[in-house]
Amino acid sequence: MSSQPFFVPAVVILAASLPLILALVPRNRVYGIRTRKTLSDDRTWYSVNRFGGGMILAASTFYLIVAAIFPYSGAALLAWSLHLAAFVGPLLVSALVITRYARNL
Repeated sequence: MSSQPFFVPAVVILAASLPLILALVPRNRVYGIRTRKTLSDDRTWYSVNRFGGGMILAASTFYLIVAAIFPYSGAALLAWSLHLAAFVGPLLVSALVITRYARNL
């Protein structure tokens, strides 16, 4: 599984999402979902970061499932493109959904 093109970044991103979900990360300017709203209020910070962490966890898990079902053998550009789309696509969708969630608080 670790030979899949985006396995390591997916696992790192997944691991980074866990402290956000568990509300272990206090307000800061380095790590977490940082907006003017989230940096100004603890309640908003934890709400947005729990939600965002869950979205990021789901996006990373999606890629890992795709990688398990369609393993990359290193030969076909189409397979690599599938892995790229399965890695980047859900992360982009997550970013959009998180942004919308944060704006609506």
